[in-house]
Amino acid sequence: MADLSTLARPYARAAFDYADENGAVNEWEDFLFVASNVVNDKAFRNWLENPAITAEHKSAALVDLYDSQVAGDDDSAFKQLLGESKGSRYGNSISYPKVSPALNNFVEQLAQQERLALLPEVYQHYRSHKASSLKQLDAYVTTAYPLTAAQRETIQTRLAASLNATVVIHETVDPSLLAGATIKVGDKIIDDSMRGKLQQLKTQLTA
Repeated sequence: MADLSTLARPYARAAFDYADENGAVNEWEDFLFVASNVVNDKAFRNWLENPAITAEHKSAALVDLYDSQVAGDDDSAFKQLLGESKGSRYGNSISYPKVSPALNNFVEQLAQQERLALLPEVYQHYRSHKASSLKQLDAYVTTAYPLTAAQRETIQTRLAASLNATVVIHETVDPSLLAGATIKVGDKIIDDSMRGKLQQLKTQLTA
């Protein structure tokens, strides 16, 4: 039997192609991000696997959750999570549209074919299609202290110029770095942290 990633590929391709043609790439990505996190929850996944619950009910639950918790006016944990995925400069203040009829139909098709469990893999492939289309790269930046807006912009600008691509910054704070930062893009890692420099010095002294 094919693995989940392989099964998810055609769904992700179809989703991205439609969203791209209709100017809704970010809207679909936002929904897939939230839905994939929900589906990854063990309790919800067990609920999805319950044969007594109809496909219509399952798809409606995901759509209703997104519309109420993300597209709604009130702050929520899901809206905060989505904002954080876009970078810490975003927050609950950003507004999101409700699920479109086309996206709703896509979720219903997944449910009818018992493929809602594939949503995390669909999301990952969807992001890959978007990155390829936009020549976009993810940069995972770990710093000893939270980045200021100016520092974030400087890192993003320099990476974009160096890599000749649009760069999306994903931030993590790790006080053990002491100072400086590490940056990971693909399989390349730049270690400009104080901890890294001290380790290099220790290696040189003991060589």
